[in-house]
Amino acid sequence: MTPTIKPGLDFPGVGVGLAILRDDRLLLCRRLKAPEAGYWSIPGGKVDHLETSLAAARREAEEETGLTIGKIEFLRHSEYIDTAERHHWVSLIFVTRDTQGEPVLTEPDKLSEIGWFHLDSLPEPTSLFAKDALAALKQAE
Repeated sequence: MTPTIKPGLDFPGVGVGLAILRDDRLLLCRRLKAPEAGYWSIPGGKVDHLETSLAAARREAEEETGLTIGKIEFLRHSEYIDTAERHHWVSLIFVTRDTQGEPVLTEPDKLSEIGWFHLDSLPEPTSLFAKDALAALKQAE
């Protein structure tokens, strides 16, 4: 039997995140699973084989929030390495201000909370990807 090989644990995983903005607030979700379990992060996840990173960002955000996502733009890349837990993710972070609907916690097995937060008062602990997205957003102002 061949052992299961997992992205992010056995080799660097490719992920995406989507910074969703509305009325100067950022949508964050509280993670239940590693890496960064218990941290507030932007919606996102791994890129599936033969899926573009842009399509993955839209899919993950819509699956996690129930929102309909419109126009998306590239924001920055981010890299997460945790040698103690052996996690390594390279993520492309996108941004949108074009959404329809109200966010709903649609994946309670992966996320415990979801909410809008002002850019100058994000909840703690905040994930690396959310911090990197915020830094890029502030730099663009």
